[in-house]
Amino acid sequence: MSPDSNDQQTHIFETEIWLPRPLSEVFEFFKHAENLQLLTPAWLRFKILTPQPISLKEGTLIDYSLSLYGIPLRWQTKISQWQPPAQFQDVQLRGPYRRWEHTHTFEEKNGGTLMRDQVKYELPGGTLAPLMNKLFVSKQISRIFEYRKKKILERFG
Repeated sequence: MSPDSNDQQTHIFETEIWLPRPLSEVFEFFKHAENLQLLTPAWLRFKILTPQPISLKEGTLIDYSLSLYGIPLRWQTKISQWQPPAQFQDVQLRGPYRRWEHTHTFEEKNGGTLMRDQVKYELPGGTLAPLMNKLFVSKQISRIFEYRKKKILERFG
């Protein structure tokens, strides 16, 4: 994770995973917003508030509730890019971050699917933001994505 070269307040988290499954099967799972609950650790108390089923497409809004460090929060994302089966992006409209852009990409590779996540985020908090990121936020994001990777491998590995 490193700051964006344009802005020292922007942090980038990236991860990837190769799955021995066809792209069509992997993307089929990820195009259903309700599956996000299956990939989120219970300690976040994550819940989708938007009535389901949710049809993902560019412009779709999704409301969630979750808990960070025991603090209940509301989060709203918008699907800002929708390019099945290669990519989609969600951006936070309301939530704990000053900026959150999560790009999901899917690529056929070596008889399976290479799935990548890139998150660009900025924290509120002014001069304390870099310290908060170093001590808490970057570790929590890594922990969430490690859990997610484990659940994805259980499903598709």
